Amino acid sequence: MQQTAFIQGLIAKAQKNIKTIVLPEGEDVRVLEAAYEVAKLQFARPIILGDEAKIKTCFAEKGWSLQGIEIITPEKSPKLQQYADMFYEMRKEKGVSKEDALKQMSNYNYFGTMMIKSHDADGMVSGAAHSTADTVRPALQIIKSKKKGRSVSSAFIIVSDNVPYVFSDCAIIIDPSAQELADIAVDAAQTAIQFDIEPNVAMLSFSTKGSAKHEKIDKVVEATKLAKQQLESEEYKNSGIKLDGELQLDAAVDSVVAAKKAPNSEIAGKARVLIFPDINAGNIGYKLCQRIGGAEAYGPFLQGLNAPVNDLSRGANAQDIVGMVAITCLQAQ
Repeated sequence: MQQTAFIQGLIAKAQKNIKTIVLPEGEDVRVLEAAYEVAKLQFARPIILGDEAKIKTCFAEKGWSLQGIEIITPEKSPKLQQYADMFYEMRKEKGVSKEDALKQMSNYNYFGTMMIKSHDADGMVSGAAHSTADTVRPALQIIKSKKKGRSVSSAFIIVSDNVPYVFSDCAIIIDPSAQELADIAVDAAQTAIQFDIEPNVAMLSFSTKGSAKHEKIDKVVEATKLAKQQLESEEYKNSGIKLDGELQLDAAVDSVVAAKKAPNSEIAGKARVLIFPDINAGNIGYKLCQRIGGAEAYGPFLQGLNAPVNDLSRGANAQDIVGMVAITCLQAQ
């Protein structure tokens, strides 16, 4: 399996501080192939959740080695009751009974997330065979947001012509308020820093600096103001994050257009973090880049959690999953 230059760079970083990553979809051959590749490249310790006999049979039929891979069948795990007890204590005020908690641990996404909570793993990658909600719900209930009162959002890394960008939010918050959009922008800038992407943030709209008037533009203008206020705080003072808006996509990434439409913007034409006004724009935008533009797309991964739990597109191939494992390793570092 030939990795792209971008993912090769992430793998090299992950190899310096190896993390344990749970793959809860052991019934999916794409996941098994990715686990084999991860173990072969020795940049993470993969744990596959699933039927041990079936997984071993699949590996044998494919001629893949299981070296460096752990298989756990949650129903037979000695940790099952311990995880159920922990989940009960966390959720009993929400009406979860001990029986409910034990039953919930038979859901592999919940079991895998409890592994992270118990420090038996550092991160999780799921979603090849499950919806985003199935992956995100356990993370929100168990791992929880890093900052109280702040929404968890998502990002994609899009690599076009070997240039990486961060797109956010494309998968979680459907119609963010101005405050949520500001939080998304600041969190996405920090995501960019994690992956050595220049944190030049563009707040996208169908208007550039007042070229059109509409309440949807007003939201982006307000979000830009709120995000800039956050960046003035002590927490972000030396982060190197630059942010501007509202900007049309062409003004954000094309220096010739930027010179005409936003000559006084310090990031116009140089944006590498693109913040979409809602999930319609974000989801359509990343898929256009991937499916028509031929860009690499990695994600969605979650921003703002206490530990990394990341989602996959159900159209992901094994190579995409390897890339997401590498991204999760770096987040865990």
